[in-house]
Amino acid sequence: MPVLLGDSQVMSDVRRQVQLAATAGMPVLITGESGTGKNVVAQNLHMLSERRERSFVQVNCPSLPHSLIESELFGYEAGAFTGANHTRNGKVDQAQKGTLFLDEIGDLDASVQAKLLQVLQDFRFSRLGSTEERAVDIWLICATHRNLQADIKAARFRSDLFYRINVVSIELAPLRDHRSDVRMLLAHFLRYYELKFGRTLPPLSGSVMKLLEAYHWPGNVRELENLVKRYVVLGNEQAIVEALNESESASSDSVFIPDGNLPLRIQTQRAVRMMERQIILRALNEHRWNRRKTAQSLDISYRALLYKIKDAGLPRLRQAHSDACSPEEKQR
Repeated sequence: MPVLLGDSQVMSDVRRQVQLAATAGMPVLITGESGTGKNVVAQNLHMLSERRERSFVQVNCPSLPHSLIESELFGYEAGAFTGANHTRNGKVDQAQKGTLFLDEIGDLDASVQAKLLQVLQDFRFSRLGSTEERAVDIWLICATHRNLQADIKAARFRSDLFYRINVVSIELAPLRDHRSDVRMLLAHFLRYYELKFGRTLPPLSGSVMKLLEAYHWPGNVRELENLVKRYVVLGNEQAIVEALNESESASSDSVFIPDGNLPLRIQTQRAVRMMERQIILRALNEHRWNRRKTAQSLDISYRALLYKIKDAGLPRLRQAHSDACSPEEKQR
């Protein structure tokens, strides 16, 4: 079973919620940004439940074309459509007495949402091409990175289905909100990929660890895992530094996109925060990450710059430019 790693209060709360939800057996909705580990939480829920000896069937909703997802979920009878030469069980059948995990349920087509609602209401469904209803006993776990309540207002998601799947909710925080877990996660992925690729690498230097702990992690835990994989395959720390630099450069060129579903105050705060981050990063690059010169150019105190660098999720010192900083900066 994949482990929910982390010593932070955030992860302790998640593990407690998972334990409680697994014993309740009610529909669970897992929310959070992409890469936060929603599939890991779903697997933990299943393995801690009374259904652990039964099947855990996962469906990645966005990966299936709308024209096929209904037949994939509910199966079909021979002759139901062109090419249906034999009867086939769907994912619902395969999950009988077990757990059905619908990842990114917000991408389900409206017609499939209606049929899924019927399953949750009546615990019965019919295959494509059949009028016979079949009884079903499944535990439904869903996950999404979308704001489903906003999708309901925009008529993209059924409100009645939302209330059926959202009996128990577990929200996963982005990695930038529990950076203290980065070291533990990194050590876990490093052991895993060293074993997988038959490699043994030296521990990461302190300067690179500081970069990792200060990084804003837009791709969350998945990004950290991919970064470790890259390090193990290429075998040098520069691979990590370059990847972080590329991500920061991309972030500095990002554009704020208004969200009509959020209050003006929140959107304004986000826009100002993003613009301030871009200004600071551009100034740091212009002064080769000499923070004292950067603070002078921005007409703020050195201490204020350090606070803003931390608040923006930027590394306090970029390894590639550390030699350009003054001796007293390197000691900080």
